[in-house]
Amino acid sequence: MSIGVRAQLCVMMFLEFFIWGGWFVTLGTFLGNNIQASDGEIALAFSTQSWGAIIAPFIIGLIADRYFNAERILGVLHLLGGVLLYLMYGTESFSVFYPYVLGYMILYMPTLALVNSVSFNQMNNPAKEFSVIRVFGTLGWIIAGLLISYLFKWDSDVGISNGLLKNTFLMTAIASLVLGVFSFTLPKTPPRATSSEKLNLQEILGLDALKLFKDKNFLVFFISSVLICIPLAFYYQNANPFLVEIGMQNPTGKMTLGQISEILFMLLLPYFFTKFGFKKTIMVAMLAWVVRYILFAYGNVGELSFMLLLGIALHGICYDFFFVSGQIYTDSKAGEKFKSSAQGLITLATYGVGMLIGFWIAGNISNSYLLSDGTHVWDVIWLYPAGFAFIVLIFFLLLFKKEKIDYKS
Repeated sequence: MSIGVRAQLCVMMFLEFFIWGGWFVTLGTFLGNNIQASDGEIALAFSTQSWGAIIAPFIIGLIADRYFNAERILGVLHLLGGVLLYLMYGTESFSVFYPYVLGYMILYMPTLALVNSVSFNQMNNPAKEFSVIRVFGTLGWIIAGLLISYLFKWDSDVGISNGLLKNTFLMTAIASLVLGVFSFTLPKTPPRATSSEKLNLQEILGLDALKLFKDKNFLVFFISSVLICIPLAFYYQNANPFLVEIGMQNPTGKMTLGQISEILFMLLLPYFFTKFGFKKTIMVAMLAWVVRYILFAYGNVGELSFMLLLGIALHGICYDFFFVSGQIYTDSKAGEKFKSSAQGLITLATYGVGMLIGFWIAGNISNSYLLSDGTHVWDVIWLYPAGFAFIVLIFFLLLFKKEKIDYKS
């Protein structure tokens, strides 16, 4: 891979996750304070991510694997997404906001698989090369959070009371338009399947990668991916409102500690693959989810604030060791013709089905522990995802059989 191509992929990843991190982290706080959404409505808004992820494999399997270059589809989706982000910037009621965010997530979630496909298409050994590219996505998420908290101060008490969090949508709308245009300059990633081949229903729906379920280990991994996203949904939906409610200053900026640690563990990922193998790497990630939520349950903004910061910092292990390693594992299992479909399938498992269930559970549990003064019993709420993560850990430990995996593309 040339230096020029590597630089292009790094910029692509940076913008991809700058956009997501720039509005999604503070979404719950924005909805609760700017447009007075209930816990149920907040859960409904977050679940649009899941509906987008559920639809993503169909779009990727039908279009990216068969008819059009992945980088061109990526460009069109981000251009359209920029328009919807701008429309969200101007909304003042949940009934108007919801259709926009639903439409946006249907457009955005397929791009997570597309940026992976564009990247993997340029690599000879994804296990060694992908983490270096993907780390720029983490940098994008970090920069977005730092801008919100420390430069613009949109998430300060004054900023929240003045409704300034809506500016996150304007900032990311501009970034989405930039990435949309930039995508057309990316290395060509042509469809791998032959467009003249006769289509059946499975292929039209982009479900070719379901053949991977014949591999018992992949099936166990897929089910674990669905289940681990239940605790992940609690983090996405509740972490920022939780930190704001208990009085942490600059919460969005401090949450970037998770992405800073993500960079470190992203770079350590090839070593863990080589030294400990896929199974142990995944299990360490699951254990980190359990520890993180216990720290959230018993920490506070006083003398135990270090527990909250440590819980945030564990995001590097939680995310990288499960989701990034899972993407590489999926790529190693996919056939040459349907790599995009396989990436879309794992997006379906993680950000789709699992988190749709997770957001619904998180919304109901949060609402169950909502007090009359508008605050929540957070120490109890956080013990639920800790328990979910522990159950998944035991499931994976017992059913996933150790295997030697060839990570070369």
